[in-house]
Amino acid sequence: MADHRNGNGNASAAAAYTINIENFSKRLKSFYSHWKEHRTNLWGSSDAVAIATPPASEDLRYLKSSALNIWLLGYEFPETIMVFMKKQIHFLCSQKKASLLDVLKKSAKEAVGAEVVMHVKGKTDDGTALIEEIFRAVRAQSKSDGIESPVVGHIAKEAPEGNLLETWSDKLKNSNFQLSDVTNGFSDFLAVKDSTEITNVKKAAFLTASVMKHFVVPKLEKVIDEEKKISHSLLMDETEKAILEPAKVKVKLKAENVDICYPPIFQSGGEYDLRPSASSNDESLYYDSTSVIICAIGSRYNSYCSNLARTILIDANAAQSKAYEVLLKAHEAAISALKPGNKVSAAYQAALSVVEKEAPELAPNLTKSAGTGIGLEFRESGLSLNAKNDRVLKAGMVFNVSLGLQNLQAQTKNPKTEKFSLLLADTVIINEKQPEVVTSISSKAVKDVAYSFNEDEEEEEEKPKVKSEAKGHEPLLSKATLRSDNQEMTKEELRRQHQAELARQKNEETARRLAGGGNGTGDARGGARALGDLVVYKNVNDIPPTKELMIQIDQKNEAVLLPIYGSMVPFHIATIKSVNSQQDSNRSWYVRIIFNVPGTPFNPHDTNSLKFQGSIYLREVSFRSKDSRHISEVVQHIKTLRRQVASRESERAERATLVTQEKLQLAGGRFKPIRLTDLWIRPSFGGRGRKLPGALEAHVNGLRYSTSRQDERVDVMYVNIKHAFLQPAEKEMITLLHFHLHNHIMVGNKKTKDVQFYVEVMDVVQTLGGGKRSANDPDEIEEEQRERDRKNRINMDFQNFVNKVNDLWGQPQLKGLDLEFDQPLRELGFHGVPHKAAAFIIPTTSCLVELIETPFLVVTLSEIEIVNLERVGLGQKNFDMTIVFKDFKRDVLRIDSIPSSSLDSIKEWLDTTDLKYYESRLNLNWRPILKTITDDPEKFIEDGGWEFLNMEASDSDSDNTEDTDQGYEPSDVQSESGSDDDNDDSESLVESEDEEEEDSEEVSEEEEGKTWEELEREATNADKEKGDESDSEEERKRRKMKAFGKARVPDRGAPPKRAKLR
Repeated sequence: MADHRNGNGNASAAAAYTINIENFSKRLKSFYSHWKEHRTNLWGSSDAVAIATPPASEDLRYLKSSALNIWLLGYEFPETIMVFMKKQIHFLCSQKKASLLDVLKKSAKEAVGAEVVMHVKGKTDDGTALIEEIFRAVRAQSKSDGIESPVVGHIAKEAPEGNLLETWSDKLKNSNFQLSDVTNGFSDFLAVKDSTEITNVKKAAFLTASVMKHFVVPKLEKVIDEEKKISHSLLMDETEKAILEPAKVKVKLKAENVDICYPPIFQSGGEYDLRPSASSNDESLYYDSTSVIICAIGSRYNSYCSNLARTILIDANAAQSKAYEVLLKAHEAAISALKPGNKVSAAYQAALSVVEKEAPELAPNLTKSAGTGIGLEFRESGLSLNAKNDRVLKAGMVFNVSLGLQNLQAQTKNPKTEKFSLLLADTVIINEKQPEVVTSISSKAVKDVAYSFNEDEEEEEEKPKVKSEAKGHEPLLSKATLRSDNQEMTKEELRRQHQAELARQKNEETARRLAGGGNGTGDARGGARALGDLVVYKNVNDIPPTKELMIQIDQKNEAVLLPIYGSMVPFHIATIKSVNSQQDSNRSWYVRIIFNVPGTPFNPHDTNSLKFQGSIYLREVSFRSKDSRHISEVVQHIKTLRRQVASRESERAERATLVTQEKLQLAGGRFKPIRLTDLWIRPSFGGRGRKLPGALEAHVNGLRYSTSRQDERVDVMYVNIKHAFLQPAEKEMITLLHFHLHNHIMVGNKKTKDVQFYVEVMDVVQTLGGGKRSANDPDEIEEEQRERDRKNRINMDFQNFVNKVNDLWGQPQLKGLDLEFDQPLRELGFHGVPHKAAAFIIPTTSCLVELIETPFLVVTLSEIEIVNLERVGLGQKNFDMTIVFKDFKRDVLRIDSIPSSSLDSIKEWLDTTDLKYYESRLNLNWRPILKTITDDPEKFIEDGGWEFLNMEASDSDSDNTEDTDQGYEPSDVQSESGSDDDNDDSESLVESEDEEEEDSEEVSEEEEGKTWEELEREATNADKEKGDESDSEEERKRRKMKAFGKARVPDRGAPPKRAKLR
């Protein structure tokens, strides 16, 4: 394939290289042994073997002389002549090469009893005299053996290059020697590789397959996905760079040991050439329906070659699919026939037999060879896998098994797809038992090379049917749907039903993860489902009924239902590109939904828009409403559902933790840096002196914040950004950009994962005049207007910066990071105490954040296992929220003192984001609970998983527990009988502070006389109690009964319960 270039090594570098003496001795002995054994049939009865290596070249080429140099000496010796005789080995070369070859004299004598003779050529010498010396030595050896006319073996097909080799060739032809071509001899003994050579081939093959799997295929998928225009030659150049830089595909090979076998080949659009000399043209890659793309790449490691070719099918028709399946079977049959003892022709015969059996009409289109031997040469002569080669296969041989079908008819009307060809190639090593395909990590299975964008309607109808049967329940609609009049189920009942389903899913997922079958930190929003199927309802009857024509979101079927001309029309969430809302001058709110349509840039999950390209597409739709809350909810739900689907469908593994940040690449001449000035940073830089504002700039691979001081600089790499937020000032004093990072960075001398850049939208001014100013004071009104204008201007500047950075993140080289600025949804916010100070906590589409007070709070929703709402009960003014993470080794997060008025809205938000929540009347001590779960996960699963938190279930269980014969017993009797057995259990359930309070009261009733220190401690504990004194006594008794697992204390007027029979 294409022209060929010399090997990696070059002896003219001399001093930097040393010859492996042990390897030289072993291989020289092997060469002489083979020469002696096969002198008559393979070596042309030669008495001497002459190898003339031409000058080095930058062209890609493969020569037997160069291969022998590398095999015997470790690297190539250009412009060098080697003559092997029974008792002598002659080298004709320059002084530098001769000094390097001097070390061989002793080894050659010990290995084969041959004396090494150096003939050093001067720079101005044409070498004639030295050549005559070598000829005299050949004649002298022949006379001693009684031979009048010696036979000199040489490689006949290699034309002489350079003055020295031309002189040598002329002298050799004009001598009285008999000349014999020894190409077959070299081919035979170089065909079987030793262990070192096999290792080099495997490394080369691994690099080749890795480039195909991790670079070529993703590159083609991205080009097709985004409908980009790219030429075959540009793909060739980019792939060549990937081969020459193994680190790009995460292969740990030194770049200096790596080279290409030939320029990578990309072919499409009806023009195909399956010959080894093919090349990539300047035509654009063609990937319309029924198109075929052929990719072939080869790499070398330490000069040993490997090869790989794959064919990619786009919306293949029946003829193309059948042809590929037949070729795949034939290719596998050819590989299976490569066993020691078989003839070389057996491989091609096996492939041909499969084609003649499966599709006889394709036999004339089959390539005339199934490949060649491969090693130091890309094509080893004498080892072609054709029907006539009767050489015997041996263990240690390596083959490039390359099989194709050419000039096939696709029966389409498109001239670029009516003719197509198919090609498959793998590098195969022959072992004693089974052949080893060392490029197998690059799949050639039909499911991995066939891409379909026009699936049959029948197939599309089947998938949702299977899905609905598997789920076994009706789809649950989101909160937006519940605004309609639903007489059968109330909002609370629907929420309970959804939470019950979430509980089942959560327990199953936790069980899988604890059993080792799942990722402890992954997103648990359900199994992945291919987005190739966009049918959300099988027929019209499956659409949820509604009495009001309002926008609805069906979470279960991932659909948005829009009222259009009196009907509810469903759209899959993957078809929606963006959604936003705005208010007009008449105080009406608009929601605008933009869809993915062909001809616009696609995001990673919009490949479905390639389907049904002949159809009419809806580009965007707008709705008007007076209900601002409903519009806000609709926008939030759609954005949340889009993010969940995108996150679930993405096959990208979590980005590896970055320990060292990459270097920031400045925009320079590529584009003008996106800049935002007069910003302050949190955490602030240390040091003395006045704090200075700085500027934030967006560059090629990261953001840079800097002030006028040289040492005040922070770089935030895009790959290190986990979440990015824009929070405009509304009721706050600042507008901010916040970045939550994967890994810590240093800001000054502070280590942080959160970096924030902000501007104060108004100055904090306190009037010292003492008198009140009138609300109608013109100066006051003007000042307020100036503050509003300043706030709006700053918010607009931040929004413009964010929009430009979002556009930058949407470019192909950054699109894989899936970055986008998120904006807190203020209407869903609530007050609470996440750390020490009260704050306003706001959900976003992917997080729960508090970005004003420090330390900041950023909780990723996909990392949450469950949420437990604690101290929830009648009469309580506030409650606490405990967030349990999927990583049980991570401490829970508690947000205290949330007003009870926010309880319903928080439940609604948790439910719509598919987060399972529980309610409890007590604060739980989570550390021992999580330790119990991780210590014995099987028991946790057997006991019902998280259902021990279900307050309704625990209440019913306590009501059904067996009572004693005496019925109701006083609390002190119960505490005595239960304290020994249940002390440990209560410790794992009830917060330790409450436990100390209860214990102190029990002791106070039993002991007589206490020290002042004990009395003071009891008083301190009593002061910590919440609520008034009358309520706390009853509350303590109730909590004590629950902690000790006894029946609840009945009302004083109630009769005692009758003991139940077993």
